[in-house]
This record gives sequence, C-alpha cells and structure tokens, in this order.
Amino acid sequence: MIGKTDEDWVLKGVKKYSDRLKHYIKMEWVEIPDLKGISKLSIEEQKEKQSAKLMEHIVSADHVILLDENGKEFSSREFSGMFQKRMNAGTRQFCLVIGGPFGFSQELYQKANGKISLSRMTFSHQMIRPFLVEQVYRAMTILKGEKYHHD
Repeated sequence: MIGKTDEDWVLKGVKKYSDRLKHYIKMEWVEIPDLKGISKLSIEEQKEKQSAKLMEHIVSADHVILLDENGKEFSSREFSGMFQKRMNAGTRQFCLVIGGPFGFSQELYQKANGKISLSRMTFSHQMIRPFLVEQVYRAMTILKGEKYHHD
C-alpha cells in the first residue's frame, strides 16, 4: 500500500484484525512511503513511480489483486470463496494491493491477476486498511464455519 498512516483509530483497527488473522493465515503489511515531491509530478508520473515501488515487493509467483474502484464487487461470502479458490489452487502468496489516489500504472494493471472493489464509494487509502483487513478476517471465519459472519 502507498503511504503511512498516523491516524490512531486506523492503526488500532488494523492491529485488531491483523492480530485476529494470525490464527488463520500469515499476513504482512508492506507500506511504501509517499514519494518526495509527488505534487510536482503529473498524475501519470505519480502512478508510474508508485507502481514501480509496489512492484519491487511483488514476485512473479504472487497472485496479485488490486483494490480499484472499477474492480469486481463481492459479497463477504463471495470474497471468502475467492480466498478458498486460491488456497485450493496452491497459491502461496496472495497480494491485495492498495494504491495511491490515482490508481496504478498500466504495467501493474497488466501484471495483476485481477481487480476488486470494496464499494462503489471512494475511500481514502488510509480508511480502506481497516475495512480490508476486517473483510479478510471475515472471509477466514466464513471458511472455518465460525459464527462471526451473519447472513
């Protein structure tokens, strides 16, 4: 994901669900620092530079899903099904990527295995963090048949 957060409520929410996820899967957050002088760059240059930094952490065997406003929307059960499908296929590393405010470079879009959207609404890259980690936690509890999710 692009940029750090210093919002206490965001950090607490991410920590809460990241800690819960330790019982199900190994998860790592990788934060790419904001680029210096980014406001002087064009939107395309911003996307290129941010995406290049993100791609430094992606290997060819990774299954890469970009969080994108034009991505596929899922119910929580469908989202958990996506995880199950990847686990059944033997996917070792599943990367959910939160980009900057303008999305990703064309190169990263082409490298990705798919795009998802958590909502048709737009959220800041900081706010999406607790939403995403909670949904991953919810997906794991659904797969385990636990009572966290209610239909």
